[in-house]
Amino acid sequence: MNSNQGIATRIVQLRQAIEQHDYNYYVLDDPTVPDSEYDRLFSELRELEQQHPELISSDSPTQRVSGQPSAAFKQVQHQVPMLSLGNAFAEEQVLEFAQRAEQSLGTQHDRNDLFAVSASVNYCCEPKLDGLAVSISYEQGVLVRAATRGDGQTGEDITANVRTIRNVPLKLQGQGWPAFLEVRGEVYMPKAGFAALNQRVLEAGQKPFANPRNAAAGSLRQLDSKITASRPLEFCCYGTSTEDLAESHSSTLQRLREWGISISPEMQVVENIQGCLAYYADIGQRRAQLPYDIDGVVFKIDALQQQRSLGFRAREPRWALAYKFAAQEEITELLDVEFQVGRTGAVTPVARLKPVHVGGVMVSNATLHNMDEVARLGVMIGDSVIVRRAGDVIPQITQVVLERRPHDARSIETPTQCPVCGSQVERTQLVRRSKNKHVVSEGAVWRCMGRLSCQAQLQQALLHFVSRRALDIDGLGEKIIEQLVARKLVASPADLYRLSYEQVIELDGFADLSANNLLSAIASSKQPRLARLIFALGIPDVGEETAKVLARALGSVQRLQQAFPQTLLWLPEIGTEVAYEIASFFADSHNLAVIAQLSELGVHASDEGQPDAEFQACTTFAGFIEQFQIAGVARTNAQRLAEHFKTTAGLFAADWLDLCGVERLSKNAAQALQDFLQQEGQRQRILELEQQLIVFGMHWTCQRAQGQAAPLAGQTWVLTGTLELLTRDQAKSRLEQLGAKVAGSVSAKTSCVVAGSSAGSKLTKAQELAVPVLDEATFLEKLMQLEKQ
Repeated sequence: MNSNQGIATRIVQLRQAIEQHDYNYYVLDDPTVPDSEYDRLFSELRELEQQHPELISSDSPTQRVSGQPSAAFKQVQHQVPMLSLGNAFAEEQVLEFAQRAEQSLGTQHDRNDLFAVSASVNYCCEPKLDGLAVSISYEQGVLVRAATRGDGQTGEDITANVRTIRNVPLKLQGQGWPAFLEVRGEVYMPKAGFAALNQRVLEAGQKPFANPRNAAAGSLRQLDSKITASRPLEFCCYGTSTEDLAESHSSTLQRLREWGISISPEMQVVENIQGCLAYYADIGQRRAQLPYDIDGVVFKIDALQQQRSLGFRAREPRWALAYKFAAQEEITELLDVEFQVGRTGAVTPVARLKPVHVGGVMVSNATLHNMDEVARLGVMIGDSVIVRRAGDVIPQITQVVLERRPHDARSIETPTQCPVCGSQVERTQLVRRSKNKHVVSEGAVWRCMGRLSCQAQLQQALLHFVSRRALDIDGLGEKIIEQLVARKLVASPADLYRLSYEQVIELDGFADLSANNLLSAIASSKQPRLARLIFALGIPDVGEETAKVLARALGSVQRLQQAFPQTLLWLPEIGTEVAYEIASFFADSHNLAVIAQLSELGVHASDEGQPDAEFQACTTFAGFIEQFQIAGVARTNAQRLAEHFKTTAGLFAADWLDLCGVERLSKNAAQALQDFLQQEGQRQRILELEQQLIVFGMHWTCQRAQGQAAPLAGQTWVLTGTLELLTRDQAKSRLEQLGAKVAGSVSAKTSCVVAGSSAGSKLTKAQELAVPVLDEATFLEKLMQLEKQ
């Protein structure tokens, strides 16, 4: 072995030793060598790399700090959105969360239940660190990117700064990690480190930081990573967007820990929601002794299959909840209660308070959520109440000071008529679907029944319909819509397409040119993409990404209108609640009337057609049987029944002897199946569902049409730089229409990069990885060729 080979070998040995010591110290909290030995190894490595700079690699422990300060942070598009969590501030809210989740999962066993899930629910509990949420990406085990959460869709590239955090591995430990891994967690500053930092700041005559969270956030957003490196930051992982690492959240975190990723030592799996509450009480008592600040506890349903079943609502998962510790509170007087009406007609009580400072903010209004909350609090107008800023943001009333109640206090009454339109106000009903029954109970929400005849609902519905992510009608802002509604020129989104020049020119602020421009913009919106049209309809819990899934999977509004909830459950990321919300929306005659009017006025999706090829034959007979959720007939037995009987008709024709002939099917399971199939109307419902799967092309016997797959299906494209002839959204939309996934970062898996002017690091990386790169002119030419196919 020559000299250079020996030095290279020694450098590798030193790096491996230092990485192992870092893992022992930061992840296992079990150092095996004194600091002096660690320092000696580190100094030797640094000296060898200085003597042989050609042997330096980006994942070396010596390369945590970059050389020059950054001029600014670049924007990073999260491939998977970084969602926020729903918050709870009282035990009742935690119990309600668990009840909703467990009812949706159908934890009660019932062999007569067609679609409820039979499963126990374990929860993973973790402290909620008070820091800054970040995502960290690894390719081939090497750290390649880190970003702030930002708005959940787009964050800031803080890779250079995160590399300086000592417990963040630059290279993963062990083996078995995927080619691409994205972990998410919190960057925070321990209490001791915060105290030491503030002491240094004070000695330098500077203003100290207000709290550890502010110090962590400020440190992480330094343009000079050397400043960040001088700050005592740490990282704690709470999850990953990379799928299929394990079957549960807790085991996923343990696997990440094996690869060198720090997780909370306080993580604990409990059997039920009472276990969660006990965990909350325990860590609350120990909160002051913890070495870092926490502002609550996070409860997550542990089984990933159950998480997928529950899905998401708006910007938060249905399977997780943050239970916050008490926020700063003040006492003030409840002067009055007013009722506001939202887009869906929900009539919500809002407290008008005698202004008071809470957490440094003047508070004069507070949410009362709903009338059930009013009843729970026992609050009356004139009461002295305790107000806190829930999550330091939303003021809410938490308690009534009964001993201060005045003799003239007035009760809060639910309005019988809408405060905006005068229509009847009715209490909603909750339909709980379990045990193959519909159990109806009173909901917490009171709703104005005026629908689009209610000015408040109409204005909000119109604003959503014309918004940029929906039909994107330029010029129809809030003030214009207010005028259109006030002058009774529109009574539904369909009426926008009936507006005349004479009507528009009479609106405040309009002249000939602006009136014609608005009418032209409205007319131009008649042929939107199907996903945009679905999103514009305002279906509860159906956001942009869900609308895209529905558009690809079903291909038309008509199919979506006809789809059974059980059919929708076969689609990715569609949970039970969303499926039933969609079905309920299309069961409403008012909604159907508006959709029919839009169609009559020529509003049709430009890309309506057959469902995407990826959804053809996406069901299996075994999965279909499993969806019945019959006691004793889970995945394995469902597979055995499918293999034995082949078809639904064969299953229906089976008698007791036939069922007993199925290999390893217990008599109890056979009896449960037979009882289930003998229920009145059950076979007809199953046949109707199966027929719909056939019509939609989703049935297991359907053929995947050849050549139907989108031209760019399975490809990942990246857009970088400034495009001159297209907006970024337009380019992304056209690529998605051709089947491509548009990502925010370049990796070895990237199919192609489109580079506009002033393209930066993404272009450089694409060139390093030999990823094909197109300029804008070539990109447009390729788009037109593919779109003609």
